[in-house]
Amino acid sequence: MPRKNHPAGRSADVKLTLNSIPNAEMDVLSCVWREEPVTAARIREMMKNLRPMAHGSVVTLLNRLVNKGLVSKEKGAVGKAFVFKSRTSPVHLHRRLVREMLDRVFQGRVVDMVSTILQVAKSIDSELVELKKLIGSMRPSRKSRR
Repeated sequence: MPRKNHPAGRSADVKLTLNSIPNAEMDVLSCVWREEPVTAARIREMMKNLRPMAHGSVVTLLNRLVNKGLVSKEKGAVGKAFVFKSRTSPVHLHRRLVREMLDRVFQGRVVDMVSTILQVAKSIDSELVELKKLIGSMRPSRKSRR
């Protein structure tokens, strides 16, 4: 796969779909979002319970994310380690992935998707209170008023 050059000051213009980001890459990208700047060693530590892998595997996944323009790589301040930072906002990717899942898996039915999420998620009472407030604050869009 050819290496894509993305100038440091410019965000990558990539079309991300559920099929273009394998699960292992998504797990690594999530670690970068949670704790950046971050080293490959720290990502490996963060993932040890979810997806244990060798240091070289983490580095390979990070380099793939760099090539896709999702992550930047620079020399760390101390030692030989590189540090990785996100070049994309998780919000944009989350929205795109949720929209795709809503359309592909739930045929656009929001109620089916949300009820499934609530059935499988281990929500705590404070999260349910937040969700109720969010739903209460939402106003019907003009599209839904007929």
